[in-house]
Amino acid sequence: MADQQRIHPVSDIESPPQASPTAPLVPVGSTKSDHVNPVQQHQPDNSHGTAPVNHTRTPKKRRSCWCRCLCWTLSIILLLIVIIGIIVGILFLVFRPKLPDYSIDGLEVTRFNLSSNSSLSAGFDVNITARNPNRRIGIYYEGGSRITVWYNETQLVQGSIPKFYQGHRNTTVLVVPMSGQIQNGTNLLASLQQQQLQTGNIPLLLRARQPVRVKLGSLKLPEMKFTVRCRLVVDALSANNAIRISRSSCRFRFRL
Repeated sequence: MADQQRIHPVSDIESPPQASPTAPLVPVGSTKSDHVNPVQQHQPDNSHGTAPVNHTRTPKKRRSCWCRCLCWTLSIILLLIVIIGIIVGILFLVFRPKLPDYSIDGLEVTRFNLSSNSSLSAGFDVNITARNPNRRIGIYYEGGSRITVWYNETQLVQGSIPKFYQGHRNTTVLVVPMSGQIQNGTNLLASLQQQQLQTGNIPLLLRARQPVRVKLGSLKLPEMKFTVRCRLVVDALSANNAIRISRSSCRFRFRL
């Protein structure tokens, strides 16, 4: 009876079976790459020993320093422009500058004849009137001036204005002698005669380039140059005859 009541142990069927040490860690039907750590997938391959590239950025301090320098430079330039404008405005209000006026009042032909070698010898005396309408501004006419008279594209004569000082509200009349030598003057003389027969007058162009110094009160400004262009229409060009100027107009321009 004792043998019949002996209890034999029975294995627990509800506990899960233990995995075999040789069982694969990857489930059936899936690849190993499907369960790789995503962080490890994006790591660069450093198997060849190459160092990773680090992208550096320009420091913000350099950029801000450059911007400050540019702002300071623009501010200084703007300030200088404002100061110069104020000074010019004050000078304009004090001196009330006006441009001088020039006119050609007379032209005398002293020589205009052909030589034996067909060159044309010309000589003019030009009466120039210069007016300075300013109350507090004087004009120094410096040396180195050049005056020329042209017919079409041919220069007939040239001369220069002597040095002198023109005071306030002054009118000065100058007689400027001019001379020239034109090669192959036969063709030029024939063209002048034909022009006179067809129209009854001859157009001329007078050009002047004069260096001057302007005096504001007791202050002398640096030397500058001005140019004058005068268009003339005369009735003839012949020696020892009275030349009448039918039209005359001049333009004046300063050049620093």
